[in-house]
Amino acid sequence: MILATVGTDTHQFNRLIEELDKLVENKKLKDRVIAQIGNCTYIPKNYEHFRFADLEKFDKLNNSADIIISHAGAGSLITSSQYGKPIIVVPRLKRYNEHTDNHQVQIAKELEKQNKIVAVYDVKNLLDAIRKIKNLKFVTPKKSNEISKIITEYILSLEMMNKK
Repeated sequence: MILATVGTDTHQFNRLIEELDKLVENKKLKDRVIAQIGNCTYIPKNYEHFRFADLEKFDKLNNSADIIISHAGAGSLITSSQYGKPIIVVPRLKRYNEHTDNHQVQIAKELEKQNKIVAVYDVKNLLDAIRKIKNLKFVTPKKSNEISKIITEYILSLEMMNKK
């Protein structure tokens, strides 16, 4: 099962939710897909979805997932990494009104550089990323503190650069 999560940000992330819907509809993706769609305005027609969930439901879904697809929000990545599952990260982009800036691209690049995730910068490459992660002996952190540490160090480095 693939669990997709867009977090709780007030912006939509239709681009990811729509691409998953197309992949399922066109039978290019045969896995069961469940998505937390948050504030998306696009409603999937071809897979299970919900807007928000309590911690118990979300915990069960994360435990059941074979792959997690997430935006590059720090909270979602830290939560997802607690389950030791392969994570595909699709950063939200400002140009699509998915966020106020492109900091999620920077977070995704840093985690990708350290081989903690597979990043997708263009949703048209999502299916390739899913295939890639299924075929890799992908090593994901077994504890959230690895990704948490990377994100924290990265944010601190940005703050230091801004002070100069």
